[in-house]
Amino acid sequence: MFRLLTELSVKLVKQYLPSPFVFCTLLTTIAYLAALLLAGQSPLEAAGFWGNGLWSLLGFSMQMALILVTGHVLAKAPLVSRFLDRLAAKVRSPRMAVAAVTVVSLIGCWLNWGFGLIVGAVFAKSLARQVKGADYPLLVASAYSGFLIWHGGLSGSIPLALATEGADLIKISGGTIQTGIPVAETLFSPFNLVIVLGLFVGLPLLNMAMLPKHPVIADPAKLNEPQPELPDKETPAQKIDDSRWLALLLVVMAAVYLYAHFSRQGFNLGLNIVIALFLFAGILAHGTLERYARGVEDSARGIAGIVLLFPFYGGIMGLMMGAPEGGTSLAASLTQTFINISSTESFPVLAFLSAGLVNVFVPSGGGQWAVQGPVMLPAGVELGVSPTVSAMAIAWGDAWTNMIQPFWALPLLGIVGLDARAIMGYCLMALLYSGVLISLVFWLLV
Repeated sequence: MFRLLTELSVKLVKQYLPSPFVFCTLLTTIAYLAALLLAGQSPLEAAGFWGNGLWSLLGFSMQMALILVTGHVLAKAPLVSRFLDRLAAKVRSPRMAVAAVTVVSLIGCWLNWGFGLIVGAVFAKSLARQVKGADYPLLVASAYSGFLIWHGGLSGSIPLALATEGADLIKISGGTIQTGIPVAETLFSPFNLVIVLGLFVGLPLLNMAMLPKHPVIADPAKLNEPQPELPDKETPAQKIDDSRWLALLLVVMAAVYLYAHFSRQGFNLGLNIVIALFLFAGILAHGTLERYARGVEDSARGIAGIVLLFPFYGGIMGLMMGAPEGGTSLAASLTQTFINISSTESFPVLAFLSAGLVNVFVPSGGGQWAVQGPVMLPAGVELGVSPTVSAMAIAWGDAWTNMIQPFWALPLLGIVGLDARAIMGYCLMALLYSGVLISLVFWLLV
C-alpha cells in the first residue's frame, strides 16, 4: 500500500508539476490576485509591491550562488572526492545508500543549512557512482529531505533571532518578548528535541521504504566530476599562476580572520562564514589559485536557476509582505484568518500550518518571521500560548513546506543535474510524514 502511494505521488508530480519557472509564475499570479481580493490592494499598489520586491533578494541570490559554486568546487577537489568515494564505498546496498545520505544531510543541515544542502547533494552523487542499482532521484530527494531540520538546528534564523536582544526583537514579537530567549528554551527545548529525533529516526526509514522496484540509474555524464586542467608552466607568469605559495598565503590570511571571528562570536556559522569556509578550504584542497579558478568556471554552470528565479521570488515576497498605508499585508491577512479560528489548544498547530502556507509564497525564514511574528505572537499570548512556542511553530512551518517549494532545491539540483519533477514526488511523502509528526508534537507536548 505504501509503495503504491509513493508511486502515485511520483507519477502525479512528474505529470502535473510545472517547471520551476512556470511554478514561480503561477505563484506570482495567485499572490497578485489574492492581494487584490483578500488584502484590498488596488492593481497599481499590488504591481508596485511586486516590482519593488523583484530586487529584494539580489544580495541573497549572490550568497546562494556562492554557496553552490564554492561548495561544489570544494567537493571536486581530488582530496575531497577521494574521501567521499571511500565513504560511499562502505555502503553496500541501495537501501543503505538512501539511509546514509539522509542521515548525512540531516546532520549537515542541523549544523548549518547551507552546508547541509551542498554536502547532501555531493554525497548523493558519490553514492550514485559507487552503489550499484541505487535510484538516483530518490538519493537526491533523500539528500533534500534533510533540509526539513534546518529551522530546528543551529542555523535556524528564528531561534537565533529570539536569542538576540534589542529593539528589533521587541518590534517583531509585537512587544511580547522584552529580553532574548536562550537557545536552551528553543532549539534544546523538549518539544523541539522530540521533533528533531523524530526526523532523524523516521526520515531514513521513510526514504528507504520508498525505494522503487525499478530504480532510475543516474546518467554517468551527470556523475562525472572532471578535474580542472592543469595550467602550463612555460612562462614566468604561468609559473606564478600555478604557485602554491600564493594560495597558501591567501589561506593563512583567511585562517587568521576565521580565528578572530570564532574567538569573538563563538560557533556562529552565518551564511557568509560558510561561504568563506567553502571558498578557502577549496583553494587549499586544489592547491593553486589557477586550478581553483578553472574549477569555478566549470561549477558556475549550475547557478542558472538561481539567477533566473530568485528575482521573481523576491517579487512574490513583495506581494505578500507589502502593505498599503493604513492597510495590512496579504501575509498578515492570511495569518489573521488562522488566528480567528484558533483556540488555546489548537493555536500552536494552526500557527505551524499557517506558516507552512505562507512559506510557499515567502520562502525566507527571516522574511516570514518579520511578517508573521508581530501578528502571531501577541495573538498567542492572548490565548495563553507562550511566545516561544508560537515562534517555534512559525519556524517549523517555514521548514516544513520547503519539501514542495523548489526555491531551496535549486542549489542542490544545480549540482546533481536533475529537474525538480524528478524528486518532488518523494519529497511530498516527506512533507506528509513531517507534517503529521510536527503537528502531533505541537498538539500534545506544548
